[in-house]
Amino acid sequence: MVDFAHARRMMVEGQVRTADVTDLALVAAMLEVPRERFVAPDQTALAYLDLDLGVGQGARGTRRLLTPMVLAKLLQAAEIRPGEHVLDVACATGYTAAVIARLGARVTALEEDPALAATAKAVLAELAPDVSAVAGPLTAGWPAAAPYDVILVEGATEILPRALFSQLRESGRLLCVQGRTPGKAMLYRSIAGDVSGRVIFDAAASLLPGFVEPPAFVF
Repeated sequence: MVDFAHARRMMVEGQVRTADVTDLALVAAMLEVPRERFVAPDQTALAYLDLDLGVGQGARGTRRLLTPMVLAKLLQAAEIRPGEHVLDVACATGYTAAVIARLGARVTALEEDPALAATAKAVLAELAPDVSAVAGPLTAGWPAAAPYDVILVEGATEILPRALFSQLRESGRLLCVQGRTPGKAMLYRSIAGDVSGRVIFDAAASLLPGFVEPPAFVF
């Protein structure tokens, strides 16, 4: 039988802290949230490995959790403070939303796949009941609860998420992985109505449905 508490500690010590993640609140949150609860029962033994673990086969392809290292570095770069409002786009089964909630933020967790959305709502109701789990198209964000201090896109995008930019508060931050593997983790910031971004580290993540660049027309 897997000792999940030990596996969780090994994940944090071997994958997160070795990647220059020094935010103690974030480290504590990742030690607290049981990642095995957010994967299928036959995948629990894999929950703490250095994998972008598949969590569902939706109508638009396989969905995956970000690797612990990529997730931790994105969250550290986001500098989420207690009381801030965070939109978690493509929350899948809700693991990241639960981690962010442990940081003291208000979280809206958005998922478009019906099966994943139902799983997220059920697990979060037990483990992070203050998270608001909502269902809708990922590319549209969730304007009903905007503006957001932080928007996290849990996957890779080939297009600029312009609809999400418009839902940022002044000085709000949006984080995502830009481009196919190998991609670049990006930090965008909204200042006086303009959004500018910078590369923060190299990263790999699976492309999200709706965020794929349309094929170029060839004559």
